[in-house]
Amino acid sequence: MELQYTSGAYRKQLDDYAMRGSMSGKGNCYDSAVLERFYGSLKYEWLANVIHLTREGIINDVNKYIRYYNGTRLHATLDYQTPNEYENSQINVCN
Repeated sequence: MELQYTSGAYRKQLDDYAMRGSMSGKGNCYDSAVLERFYGSLKYEWLANVIHLTREGIINDVNKYIRYYNGTRLHATLDYQTPNEYENSQINVCN
């Protein structure tokens, strides 16, 4: 079943799982820009044209992409470092 993000049915499903939705104020397109960028990369770089036969298969594949995204994939906005490298460089600056 596909649910619209702001629908009553979707909010009820969140409640059923003791979860809380995250929405910004109306018209704030930058609220989830980083996460939207990640999901776009996951969808178009990693999952395009891949068929997963089991839930476990897609979970393993997404976890593999997260490790790749954070530990191997270079990001132009991070001066062509991985997120892990960038985070570690910031920790060293702060110490």
